[in-house]
Amino acid sequence: MSGAKKKESFFEQDGGVTGQYKNWFLDYASYVILERAVPAVEDGLKPVQRRILHAMKEMDDGRFNKVANIIGQAMQYHPHGDASIGDALVNLGQKDLLIETQGNWGDVRTGMDAAAPRYIEARLSKFALEVAFNAKTTEWQLSYDGRKNEPVTLPMKFPLLLAQGADGIAVGLSTKLLPHNFIELIDASIKHLRGKRFELYPDFQTGGMADVSMYNDGKRGGKVRVRAKIEELDKKTLVIRDVPYGVTTTQLMESIVKANDQGKIKIKKVTDYTGADIEIHIELAAGISPDITIDALYAFTDCEVSISPNACVIADQKPQFLGVSDLLRISVDNTKDLLQKELEIKLAELNDKWHYTSLEKIFFEEKIYKELEKKHATWDKVLEAIADAFVPFRKKLKRDITREDIVKLTEKPVRRIYKLDIDELNAQIKGLEDAIKQVKHDLANLVDFAVAYYENLKAKYGKGRERKTELKAFEAIQAKQVAIANAKLYVNREDGFVGTGLKKDEFVADCSDLDDVIVFTRRGIMKVVKVSDKSYIGKDIIHVAIFQKNDERTTYNMVYSDGKSGVSFAKRFNVTGVTRDKEYDLTKGEEKSKVNYFSVNPNGEAEIVKVLLSPNCTARNKEFDFYFEEIEIKGRTSIGNQVTKYPIKSVKFKEAGKSTLSGKKLWFDDQFGRLNTEAKGEYLGTFDPEERILVFYNDGYYEIIDQELTQKIDAEKVILIEKFDPDCIVSAIYLDKKNLQYNVKRFKIETTTLKNKFFFIKEGDGNVLEAVTTDAEPILGVQQGRGDQVRKSKFKIDKVVEIMGWKAVGAKLLDYSKSVQMNWEQKSKKPDMPELF
Repeated sequence: MSGAKKKESFFEQDGGVTGQYKNWFLDYASYVILERAVPAVEDGLKPVQRRILHAMKEMDDGRFNKVANIIGQAMQYHPHGDASIGDALVNLGQKDLLIETQGNWGDVRTGMDAAAPRYIEARLSKFALEVAFNAKTTEWQLSYDGRKNEPVTLPMKFPLLLAQGADGIAVGLSTKLLPHNFIELIDASIKHLRGKRFELYPDFQTGGMADVSMYNDGKRGGKVRVRAKIEELDKKTLVIRDVPYGVTTTQLMESIVKANDQGKIKIKKVTDYTGADIEIHIELAAGISPDITIDALYAFTDCEVSISPNACVIADQKPQFLGVSDLLRISVDNTKDLLQKELEIKLAELNDKWHYTSLEKIFFEEKIYKELEKKHATWDKVLEAIADAFVPFRKKLKRDITREDIVKLTEKPVRRIYKLDIDELNAQIKGLEDAIKQVKHDLANLVDFAVAYYENLKAKYGKGRERKTELKAFEAIQAKQVAIANAKLYVNREDGFVGTGLKKDEFVADCSDLDDVIVFTRRGIMKVVKVSDKSYIGKDIIHVAIFQKNDERTTYNMVYSDGKSGVSFAKRFNVTGVTRDKEYDLTKGEEKSKVNYFSVNPNGEAEIVKVLLSPNCTARNKEFDFYFEEIEIKGRTSIGNQVTKYPIKSVKFKEAGKSTLSGKKLWFDDQFGRLNTEAKGEYLGTFDPEERILVFYNDGYYEIIDQELTQKIDAEKVILIEKFDPDCIVSAIYLDKKNLQYNVKRFKIETTTLKNKFFFIKEGDGNVLEAVTTDAEPILGVQQGRGDQVRKSKFKIDKVVEIMGWKAVGAKLLDYSKSVQMNWEQKSKKPDMPELF
């Protein structure tokens, strides 16, 4: 055999280099997955975490221990160095569940590291001691060096894996379990025990808001969107009060600065005032909308992050992908089994104690101990004599008497037995029998016992562990709508170029690099292109603008001459959506076609134009007016209506026209606090361009706003939103908490400033707006009392109080009561409601 063939056959063999590498790699991958990166389903712990907790239990004496000492103790079980143990220990301590900490343990919100192990201390929490340890139910194995025993898994009686979450990257495998709320986990565990349905969603230490609509039970393919809470301190300043899960304040601020440098947002500066609580101030540039900036922060910075869960755990000695509901069920069933084992062990111990106490009672009460005073040949004969003496009483016992039982009795010091000693033994036996009865009852009603166990955990350790992350649906933010205009668009009409690099040519508008540009040429070609440094469209450009997709109100009015027949047509059309970079011919398609007139109308205005015909044509009237309002708005592909068959010299604007469109229909989406035109939420009406919207808030403010769809309205505080009528009279009832009364006032809106809130009720802690309307003759229905004491009445508010200034306090309507209910009634009188005024 040649050398080459020998070499090839060696590598092909399993025992060769290739085979060895294959086996070694599989062994290594298996080890990393099972022993390093992925938690076990039984206790929710990775091996290093389990070994740390076991070492801490061995050291536990109720006092704090230096972390350096804990690391040293854990190294007896974990063969991977002090750094890995220290990092895992700090991570456990920062979760604030199993370990009580003392000293500087760092901050997951700011990314600050913990102090060195020699400076910080830790001990097991009372919660950990209660739920994670029981030597009698623990399965043990030898440590890596064979010198000590360590737990295979801890007997965890709580869904720790879901409470703490887990991250791990193995070989070709990863896991990511998000943390869940302590109280909600216990409630879900009880529901599972009771056979009821439950739902679980993440809850993060860092707070914030989370959209869990695509959580998918924590399985692969799911997604959670997490946002920081951003408040508007004033019109020039925003405040961030928390950070998204997995993001530090430093990372967050860096992402904001980067977005500003890229021109995605426009701010003056960002300052970190974080102390015990997160507080990051963002100072806005002049003239920048706070609402748009908040949306832009979510769209372009780490103020919003998307997290993809991947619930992988070790079950039956192999990795398995399970949902969080499955993990909770497994944990609860495991807890129930552990509780059953503990009860069974306790029952066996009680039975043994009852047996020996009963033996002891008989031993002294029946004077069997006197066999010790008799002269027997050997010690075995003494034990046999005692055993024989017990024969008449064996029916009183629950099991046979063993030699060990008798030896134990003989070791007890014999002294004069008083009746009090017998009474004490009787009392012990009675107590043991009661305890045995209770344990048997708990075993027979194991579900109720497990429920009581969880309820006890919740009562003892649930305080202060309420949900921190607010669950709410997030609206989809269109990046184009919130991107700050960070570039300038120019056009070279003659040569047919548009772009941000044509700085020597005609300025068109400010734009962002996410925008699209719509362009029309004299030939009748329309094209939409992405903002770029320079794009060729076609010579003789007649209109350039930033393209607004799905805009059904902007109307283009056009007159063009067909290049083949010479006939001129007029058309009106919208452009709601197109394919980018595709040329659209707006004429009949002939090369020599030409646009004679073109206008852009934001609200479908239809002007009057003067048409001048060629002086050489045979037409009788060489000058006439054309009315665009006589043409329907059709698709951009329509030919249009014939204007004239004669050649046109020019078409000139003569007179502005009115909009031929009905007003814009607006809705208020109270889920996201946005105005919209997609029929989402409460219908507000049909609006002309100059009309405004009036908003009343339950904290006593009103505000007049425009129709801008990007503005944010605090939906949770809105008590009334409607089209603003400048002549309306507002009727409002509010609570005066200090005087314990409800006041009423009627006033006319006298302010005109847009997007500025005005406080119109009496100032004072606890004062809130209860009801408000702009009806001309409002009738307020009031219900007071409960049960048989219910009293109903109604008030004609315009008869109760005169119109006053918007800053007036108003007049007393009725006394405060927790049982008062108010609502605006129809004007028709109800027979069961007496009229008071």
